[in-house]
Amino acid sequence: MNFNTTNSTFRQLMGNGLSYRVPMFQRDYSWGPDEWDDLWQDIVALFDEDPEPAHYMGYLVLQSADNRAFEIIDGQQRMTTLSLLMLAAVAHLTHLSRSDDPDDPQRRRAEQLRSNYIGYLDPVSLVSRSKLTLNRHNDSFYQNYLVPLERLPQRGLNASEHLLRRAFLWFRDRIEELAGDDGQAVARFVDGAVDRLFFTIITVTDELNAFKVFETLNARGVRLSATDLLKNYLFSVVSRGNPHESEINALEERWEGIVGLLGSESFPEFLRVFWNSRNRLVRKADLFKVIRDAIRDRSAAFELIRDMDRSARVYAALRSPEEGSWTAEERDSLAQLQMFNVRQPLAVLLAAFERFEENDRGGFGRFLKAIAVVSFRYNVICSRQSNEQEVVYNQVARGISSGRIDGAAAAIAELRPVYPEDAEFRAAFADKALRTTSHRNSKVVRFILFRLEAQLSGQRFEFESAKYGIEHVLPENPGDAWQQFDDQQREASTYRLGNMTLLTAEANRDLGNSGYDQKRPVYQESSFAITRKLSEDFDTWTVEKIRTHQAWMAKQATGIWRIG
Repeated sequence: MNFNTTNSTFRQLMGNGLSYRVPMFQRDYSWGPDEWDDLWQDIVALFDEDPEPAHYMGYLVLQSADNRAFEIIDGQQRMTTLSLLMLAAVAHLTHLSRSDDPDDPQRRRAEQLRSNYIGYLDPVSLVSRSKLTLNRHNDSFYQNYLVPLERLPQRGLNASEHLLRRAFLWFRDRIEELAGDDGQAVARFVDGAVDRLFFTIITVTDELNAFKVFETLNARGVRLSATDLLKNYLFSVVSRGNPHESEINALEERWEGIVGLLGSESFPEFLRVFWNSRNRLVRKADLFKVIRDAIRDRSAAFELIRDMDRSARVYAALRSPEEGSWTAEERDSLAQLQMFNVRQPLAVLLAAFERFEENDRGGFGRFLKAIAVVSFRYNVICSRQSNEQEVVYNQVARGISSGRIDGAAAAIAELRPVYPEDAEFRAAFADKALRTTSHRNSKVVRFILFRLEAQLSGQRFEFESAKYGIEHVLPENPGDAWQQFDDQQREASTYRLGNMTLLTAEANRDLGNSGYDQKRPVYQESSFAITRKLSEDFDTWTVEKIRTHQAWMAKQATGIWRIG
């Protein structure tokens, strides 16, 4: 990986003729009062009676070919805000100066701060040669109004320009409160701060190395920056042909719509799902490189963003079972996948929906149900590794997207390699334990027990209803009535599926940690057939009885969770 890392103060960052540019299509300035105040308090604390020697500003990821002109890949919010703070100091010193005296000390201090941290301002044209250039939506306001300290307009500004304006005024007020009419105090404050604000600078040579940095850094905001990095690359490809501004605006509107729909944190995961739904399986660490190599011209970039726009809505719906467009059966299958916490099928489901939705919606529902069964067998009960499963799902997704797999029945048949056969599933189920102290496990156990109940009695209960509870026959905290189990047996048996059944929540509370002799009559009167059966089959409760009951459950489960 071609990058280097250094630690630098803010003074060092802005010195020696170095310049910084926020990429044209990077996201807009977004910090608000909370972030401004946090930064201000951190800086002011450096001047306390017993101050910290420095304040760490975090990672700054830069891209440069010559180590003089840098693109800010990650850190633009901090760099922009510090620039606004410097401009606020210059503005206050200028306000304190006598405008008719070129040798006024306040004016000289203002010019020195401007030169050190803002850049060169032509005295005749007042055109700035700034050390910092912002993105396409923010730079005009920054260069034309903030850098020359012109009167700031209040109307006709976009949201991020309003934030830039407010941030500048906010810091100007804080500096005035801090220093009053003392220009020396302003200079001391800035001079002390710039040497004690330091960054870890990671400088990369190209977008690929920047993406690899984001994949390995464990820092706040990294995933969002990785999203922005891809946007910058795609839009730079689009911009090579000098497109009309309206084209760029329309494309950017689509992009922001995708990120807005999914959330910046979810976008990288969507991108991989989208790509793997129609292309050879790509690992997360290789995704940016593969996309960069595949998307080389404007046409490909436009097509990718259009396709992503369509697929993002389907992806969001697949992650939201409650979304209104699903049928009852589809909603049930999607809710199961969410409950099982499996994401491996998302790419193949995306491909299946886009292929079957219009002409065979019922086929999509059958395929989705088959995926839920596979996930229950493979992931929940057999606990197989996901690597093989992801490879198979990718093969099926590519087959569906290309048209090689024609129809839902053919797609379901292709799932056989990741469908544990009955003997394996029955054996794994017969030995399965799920610790119900976990909320997810508790929900899965309820789901299993209620499906077994429906198979046995034909009755369907609302398995998430608070009216019902999981009854641990051998209690989680057994008392003297359970001395037939030693400590090792208790540990091994309590959370086995065979030790759990259904009761009303009230009956469950009343029984508490009672012995089996006290519990059995209550079980016999239960409204749940699975609980009555347990009481009829077993007059005592031992390790062997748990195994026997769970073996019966496993046989039933094999018939319930099956692809025909």
